[in-house]
Amino acid sequence: MSNTRAAVGRTRTTCRGRTLTRLAAAIALSLWLQPPALTQAPAKPPARIISLVPAVTEMLFALGAGPRVAGVSSFDHFPAEVEKLPRVGALLDPDIERILSLRPDLVVVYRSQTDVVAQLGRAQIPVFVYVHAGLADVTVTMRRLGERIGAAGEADRLATEIERRIEAVRAASAKATRPKTLVVFGRDAFALRGIYASGGSGFVHDMVTAAGGDNVFADAKREAVQATTELIIARAPEVIIELRAEPMDRATKQKEVRTWNPLASVPAVRSGRVHILDDSRTVVPGPRVAEGIELIAAALRK
Repeated sequence: MSNTRAAVGRTRTTCRGRTLTRLAAAIALSLWLQPPALTQAPAKPPARIISLVPAVTEMLFALGAGPRVAGVSSFDHFPAEVEKLPRVGALLDPDIERILSLRPDLVVVYRSQTDVVAQLGRAQIPVFVYVHAGLADVTVTMRRLGERIGAAGEADRLATEIERRIEAVRAASAKATRPKTLVVFGRDAFALRGIYASGGSGFVHDMVTAAGGDNVFADAKREAVQATTELIIARAPEVIIELRAEPMDRATKQKEVRTWNPLASVPAVRSGRVHILDDSRTVVPGPRVAEGIELIAAALRK
């Protein structure tokens, strides 16, 4: 995934006839959006912050800056307090007029949003530029954000705790067998079509590696792989993990797991080790990332 997760919609997004999950759309977008240069912001702690990035929104609340958040993206749903805040669009549809009307003194943007950065610059509004990258960048971003909003001490404390928990999972997984793992973050509903899986780089790959799995597409040095069933059969994963941002009811989840049954020759299917993790902690590169890795690690041990 961004890290990833990247990016994005509460409902499924249709792309050339294929239905992808929010995380799939985000990671697919990250493959072609070109990053601009980072914009420097003044040192004064902001009093009114708008965030277009759900991962950073979570960080702001985790750092105690929730009361200073004046607006959030269309896809922010955690913590619960964000549901009461004004919505200002997202990665592809930022509402500049709405943003300006809220009188922010800091706006969190994706580094690909060059037009937004330029428009905010003309309005003399500082920006904090978010860079979706790997797992290690989560705590880097948190510390950088903490410095920007005047909460450096709390950011370092929280980042250190996240790093400690991740290292604890790494240490535990080092003592166990590492199963060959397929990580799916998008496919058509109730069908093995339009499958998008984690490649060997990026936030999702890093999470699974830390949790103790060996990504079957680790040799593909990109964030996303469009995987056919033939390719999956050839890679023979011992565990299949699907990451979903939105919760599913029990019946739907069971039906989606059974969707894999036609691939009976795949070890993961044959042994019943197909798991759907419908928990946003596994797809948002924010302050709950260590919890997400712990969930993945538990699934790998089943």
